[in-house]
Amino acid sequence: MRWCPFCERDSIIGHGRRLKQAHDEYHDWIWIHRGRCAVCGLTFTFLPVFSLPYTHYSLLARSQALQRRFVEHCPWEKALPKLKDPDRLPDPSTVRRWASGLDCSQPAISFLRQAVSRAAYWLYRGRQGLDEAVPPTWITPVLQNLWPLRL
Repeated sequence: MRWCPFCERDSIIGHGRRLKQAHDEYHDWIWIHRGRCAVCGLTFTFLPVFSLPYTHYSLLARSQALQRRFVEHCPWEKALPKLKDPDRLPDPSTVRRWASGLDCSQPAISFLRQAVSRAAYWLYRGRQGLDEAVPPTWITPVLQNLWPLRL
């Protein structure tokens, strides 16, 4: 069972799983777990740290593209991430949109808060890894890529 943030009880039970796009050099599609609170009846989707809701590209792919653009000074058309499926490359305008939300004056507080809270959850639950779909060394390069960009 998992803890429900609304009724604050350890009452979330498994409610199946589904596929979600999470394109990067390691993934095309990933299985994500769903849960339902037995007390309040709410349904939850448990996303891995590297996959934001309503997105098709993982944080690793986004950080690679932005690093290529801003650190390696590639033009938008060449600043595309490495993907497992090269036919799924984002359009350069998509990479530009990813960069449009950058705030150079503040560190990535919202991303870090979300990543830290998820990591804390897994550590609290006694898990050794974040998810079976995540390579064990995945989170370190992403944080190294994202932090200097001040997302």
